[in-house]
Amino acid sequence: MKQGSSKYGIWTSSSFIVANMIGTGVFTSLGFQLLSVDNFFLIMLLWLIGGIIALCGSLVYGELGAVMPRSGGEYHFLGKLYSPMMGFLAGWISLVVGFSAPVALACLAFSEYVTPLIPWANPKTVAVIVLSVLTLVHLFSLFVSGWVQNALTALKVIAIIGFIIIGFLHSGDSSGVISQSVSTFRWGDLFSGGFAVCIIWVYYAYSGWNAAAYIVDDIEKPQVNLPRALFFSTLFVTVLYLLLNAMFLLSTPADSLKGEVEIGLIVANHLFGSRGNVWGWIIAFFLLSSCSSMIFVGPRVSCRMGEDHAIFRFLSWGKRKGIPTNAIIFQYLLSLFMILTGTFKSITEYSGILLSLCSLLTVLGLFIHRKRYPDMERPFRTPLYPLTPILFGIPLVASIFFLMWQSVWNLVFSGGILLIGIIVYYIDKYAFKKTRQ
Repeated sequence: MKQGSSKYGIWTSSSFIVANMIGTGVFTSLGFQLLSVDNFFLIMLLWLIGGIIALCGSLVYGELGAVMPRSGGEYHFLGKLYSPMMGFLAGWISLVVGFSAPVALACLAFSEYVTPLIPWANPKTVAVIVLSVLTLVHLFSLFVSGWVQNALTALKVIAIIGFIIIGFLHSGDSSGVISQSVSTFRWGDLFSGGFAVCIIWVYYAYSGWNAAAYIVDDIEKPQVNLPRALFFSTLFVTVLYLLLNAMFLLSTPADSLKGEVEIGLIVANHLFGSRGNVWGWIIAFFLLSSCSSMIFVGPRVSCRMGEDHAIFRFLSWGKRKGIPTNAIIFQYLLSLFMILTGTFKSITEYSGILLSLCSLLTVLGLFIHRKRYPDMERPFRTPLYPLTPILFGIPLVASIFFLMWQSVWNLVFSGGILLIGIIVYYIDKYAFKKTRQ
């Protein structure tokens, strides 16, 4: 993005996607996967399948974004494909749980990595400082936002690639992982319950592939750049995830990883000894890029809701030079409240059904759009349609049912959020009727 420009090109658009995708998931989920699946090739298939699912979703979002180029993501798509209320509920979910809670989680996770290295620091204070500084960055100008995001994402990717290269150089498959996996590999394991559960873990590590769809208004030539940014950034992250997990398994004994959360730190300590503690700082730095991206992307949805619904009109005020000031400040206050009260933990845990459902309905909405507008000119067409949305939908349906079966509180929380959203929608529709006229 050139200074003075009001739009982002494909590089900056892609950096928001990469930053959203590469968070803590890839550095924490392997330990839980190994409890159910301990074969190297099966683990690689898990991450490949997760990448294929994300790629299928990115292709569908690319087509929908090209024919309906407007910021808002699922809020915009579902409102056009199904009904205004469906769009409102998708925006409501993004407003309440989609961005504010993950931002709070990323900020506190950052503090948990660095405070052990700074004994006098308070974790919540550090989290609030990080949240405040990054929010100020995105309030300043689009040029500064894009520059900071590109720099943070580039440094994150360089560090991960360096970690992968060093890890492979020190591994040499000394533990015979590949040879053991060849002798124990069974195709039937692909249909086991453990493998299905692991796909859910992997899918969440890939979440964030749709980030650019929320900022369409800020992208130059979105009919062309949006599909490219969605696809190529998702493909890049898929390759990176495959290499990173292969390095984890080939460089470090699986027994020391099973059931563990801090996979990145364990591998770093195994490779570098006491010097591996520096990776606590590096992994914490990874979170800055993800947090920055969500602070930028989230307010674009709430600002769009403010433009369309009188009850949230205040979120669209204060917009200057493409920056939704009020929406950014509102999300900051929500995230700040969650950091100080700790409520983000339960919100993040119980919001999976709602977020998955929004993505599922959006992808399935391509069938509706193709049928409703068969002769519409499409700058980008989803390859292998209708197989592509089907490949995305099947595992996501299984994921939603698993989350419902896993805990009744998932259903209670999801139902409660939707019920409140419906009430707010009708308050806006009727109580604010004169305001809209």
